[in-house]
Amino acid sequence: MRLLVTGGASFIGSTVVRQALWHGHQVLNIDAMTYAASLETLRAVEKNPNYCFAHVNICDRSALDVAFEGFQLDAVVHLAAESHVDRSIAVPEAFLETNVRGTFNMLEAAHSFWLEQGRPAGFRFVHTSTDEVFGSLGPQGRFTETSAYAPNSPYSATKASSDHLVRAWHRTYGLPTVICNGSNTYGPYQFPEKLVPVIILNALVGQRVPIYGCVENWRDWMFAEDHAAALLLLARRGRAGRRYIIGSDCERSNMALAAHICAILDEMCPKTAPHARLLTHVADRPGHDARYAVDATRLRQEAGWRPETALDDGLRQTVRWYLDNRAWWAPLRTDESDTPRLGTDA
Repeated sequence: MRLLVTGGASFIGSTVVRQALWHGHQVLNIDAMTYAASLETLRAVEKNPNYCFAHVNICDRSALDVAFEGFQLDAVVHLAAESHVDRSIAVPEAFLETNVRGTFNMLEAAHSFWLEQGRPAGFRFVHTSTDEVFGSLGPQGRFTETSAYAPNSPYSATKASSDHLVRAWHRTYGLPTVICNGSNTYGPYQFPEKLVPVIILNALVGQRVPIYGCVENWRDWMFAEDHAAALLLLARRGRAGRRYIIGSDCERSNMALAAHICAILDEMCPKTAPHARLLTHVADRPGHDARYAVDATRLRQEAGWRPETALDDGLRQTVRWYLDNRAWWAPLRTDESDTPRLGTDA
């Protein structure tokens, strides 16, 4: 395939780019290179003849048109987004601009390209979203493709808005779109503000590991390589106008996940064990969701996708990567002990 990937210098985006190139696809990566993006994530593939990078912001429609005109493509995998919930509470306008206005621009550029190419039936606009658009679950049940939207944070509200735009561009204009609502994803190259790297890096340097809430919050956890594989599969085989839940059916509480990571660190860094002594409950952020769980049956039945990485294997790969790649994360990491958490003054 010939793919245009937005946000390809981000965590999941770079995983998609590397995996696509490994499979022999051609990739144009466009990224605005904001704080969470790094071309170091793509250093291993930057000289691949099937890879091209363009410094483009999806909020710049004219630049998008140039990118589409210069690259004959079969699919768009749209990952560019603001994604940190705490940051969305502190600076919601940035999320509105990128996640809503940026997605609108992408849909318009893709629609124009699709029309100019004669409306190819095989073209796909794969829009990556989140299970957070569905809100918070009680102790039972799982989100499905028919779950009602109930976003509780500025981040999830803007992602819900972008989902509705994508659906409308299919229903109104016929653009062959696919919406993907993925669960919590972890793995190498994840920006240090996210939960899994926070646990690893704080424990590694002997700082407290903040865990939200006085009660346990539950999430479905998926390895980045599995998430990327699902997105690439849907770029080829996803049904136009269809929504797909992507998840590993691997539900853990945040505290249980943190304890698991600390146990792995105890094995790999025994001199500073036990790391679980650093786990500390902190107050929930405003609007915090208690539980997410997802049912990926549709994706498994229609596209034949299965997650390949067990949680323990994925966490061990992730911990080992952070241990071996301090030069990547050290310049990006903020010392949590000296900086107030974002979003706590809502």
